[in-house]
Amino acid sequence: MAVGKSAVGRNLAKKLRRRFVDLDRLIEKAEGMKVKEIFAQKGEPYFRQAEKRVLKEVLQRPGQVIATGGGIVMDDENLTLLREQTLLIGLTASTEALLGRVGKNSKRPLLKGGEMRDRVEELLLQRQSRYAQAQVTFDTSTLGIDQVVEEILENLNVDS
Repeated sequence: MAVGKSAVGRNLAKKLRRRFVDLDRLIEKAEGMKVKEIFAQKGEPYFRQAEKRVLKEVLQRPGQVIATGGGIVMDDENLTLLREQTLLIGLTASTEALLGRVGKNSKRPLLKGGEMRDRVEELLLQRQSRYAQAQVTFDTSTLGIDQVVEEILENLNVDS
């Protein structure tokens, strides 16, 4: 089961009594630096290769909730692996909601350069067809973490 947001994934894993895995944290551990540092020092292509390698390792263990970054599905192989080996759950949100969540001074590498609203809208547009391939999708624009987890559990027909 793949979930795009760490806090939701962590809470969902707890409710399901499953192992929680944050892919970005594993990449940071393997690389010895934060994601933003990897982007700054080695570039996005390097990060995406590390992401693919760590994803393949993580998928060797069944029965876990995996939090991924939003860009992971832009790679065909990653998207196929996630769709075939997990229940791929997409968490979407409006531009306004995302801007509110990342704040005005976001340190996220892909939001650097230019107007943040434009960058968020551009990324959403680029990723839209990929996000649509999730087996289940939830619009989290107006939902809190616990509400998102409850929506997922209801969809899975699991008592919380």
